Amino acid sequence: MLLNVIERGPDTQDANPDLPPVVLLHGMFGRARNLGFVQRRLATTRRTLALDLRNHGESPHGPASYPTMADDVRETLAYYNASPAMLLGHSMGGKTAMMLALTHPELVHSLLVADIAPAEGGFTRMDIPTGLENLEFPATLDRAGADALLHPLIPNEAVRQLMIQNMRLGDNPGWEIGLKEIMDGLPAIMGWPDFPEGTVYNGPTLFIRGEISPYIQPKNYPAMRALFPHYTLETISGAGHWVHVDAPKRFAELVEDFAKL
Repeated sequence: MLLNVIERGPDTQDANPDLPPVVLLHGMFGRARNLGFVQRRLATTRRTLALDLRNHGESPHGPASYPTMADDVRETLAYYNASPAMLLGHSMGGKTAMMLALTHPELVHSLLVADIAPAEGGFTRMDIPTGLENLEFPATLDRAGADALLHPLIPNEAVRQLMIQNMRLGDNPGWEIGLKEIMDGLPAIMGWPDFPEGTVYNGPTLFIRGEISPYIQPKNYPAMRALFPHYTLETISGAGHWVHVDAPKRFAELVEDFAKL
């Protein structure tokens, strides 16, 4: 599946041909522009591509699993002649990036995974407000109306705004994302497949975890070391799962330092 891409790069005179392109992969219910502030900073010196993963943003819909999502990224990178690339993925996007690195290491120059481990976790059905699938939309809807419509289901302001970006507003409103496909694929998205013994990605790998997030724990370190033997781990103090939102300056600094490798 060919994915929707937002591409940014430097003016020709500022481009460094020795730097690999950077590919940014968002988390569940996100979209390509969610990592836009990092993309803009990196794009001053190199080519960058932010992708809408399947069922998200403006990309097509279809059954969701990490093998299929990683294959979407592979196909898209081939179409854009953008590999080997540095992959940067948050949450579900991080698992997708890890999957591609492990199955097609030749396409991945380096790997940065934001707040997710190669293990089960990262999202649960309990995190998703009940009733989203059966939400009844009015004949027309603006942003204020969407906020009011979701408020009973999603009291948290930040999560509510995240979900509003996945709505089609105006006349004939509804979900723009493949909500049914996401829900059907949730067990696979929450999970993580087993790999044959000896499967590794030997390239540079950085995990960034939020200090108060539960998704990278010491119990995950053996699997991280087995699959990504050259990984390093950075913790951002005071940040939760949305590390790039909670601490954008520190997150961007870590990304830019890693991108120099």
